[in-house]
Amino acid sequence: MVFSAFDRLGLTLLILACLFVSARAWLRDHPQHDPWTPLALDDPPGWTTSRKLADLRANAAECRAFLDRSGISATALTPTGAGACRREDRKVLASPARLDVSLRPEGAQGTCGIDAALGWWLRHGVQPAAQAALGSPVIAVEHLGTANCRRIGGGDDGNWSEHATGNAIDIAGFVLEDGRRISVRRDWAGESGEAQDASAFLHMVRDSACTAFATVLSPDYNAAHADHLHLDQARRTGGWTACR
Repeated sequence: MVFSAFDRLGLTLLILACLFVSARAWLRDHPQHDPWTPLALDDPPGWTTSRKLADLRANAAECRAFLDRSGISATALTPTGAGACRREDRKVLASPARLDVSLRPEGAQGTCGIDAALGWWLRHGVQPAAQAALGSPVIAVEHLGTANCRRIGGGDDGNWSEHATGNAIDIAGFVLEDGRRISVRRDWAGESGEAQDASAFLHMVRDSACTAFATVLSPDYNAAHADHLHLDQARRTGGWTACR
C-alpha cells in the first residue's frame, strides 16, 4: 500500500496527538513534574519543584494560596518598619506547627516565602534525612532569628541583609523525638560514630534546603556561619540561587 503525502501527514498528526494526550495523562498522575499544576505540600520532589518554589518568592498571592492548600495559616500581619527595613510581607511562621514540629523560640515572624519554603523543606528534606541518618523524626527546630534591621556582616556599609525584611531565618539545631539534639556548631564536622551520623544529617538538610530557598549558607561558606544554616528567599534577576 502506498501512502500519499497527505496520508503521512495525517498519520504523523495522529501519533503526535496520541503522545500529547498520553503525556498530559501521565502529568496528571505525577503533579510534581507538571508545570501547570500548582505546588502542593505533599507532592514529592519533581522536575518542576524548584521553579514552583521560586515562583512563590515573587508572588505573594500565589504563596498564600499554597499555604491555604497546605493547611498552613496564611494570615498576614500589619506591615512595620521603614526604609530598607520596611516589612510589608510579614506573618507568624506557621508551617512547622502544621507538620508537628515546634519552632524554638516560638512566635518567629517572616515572609510568606520563608514560611512556604520551611514547610516544604521540613516535609521533604528534614524529616526524611532524620529518619535515614538518625532513625528518629525531628520534633523541634532551633533558630537564631528572622528579622534584624542590619546590613550583611553587621557593618555600616554594604548591601542590606535579607534579615532586614524578615526574609531569612538562621537554623542552629534540631531536636529529635528520642531526645537527641543536633547542633550545627558541634556536629557539622563530625567524623566518626554518632557524630558522623549527625554530620551526615546536617549536610543532607543543607542540600535539600537548596531546592526550597534562594540562598543557603552553611559552615562550609565561612566562619560567620559556623553555628547556623542561613536560609533566605532573596529575589534575584534570572532566579539564580546560592548554595554553599
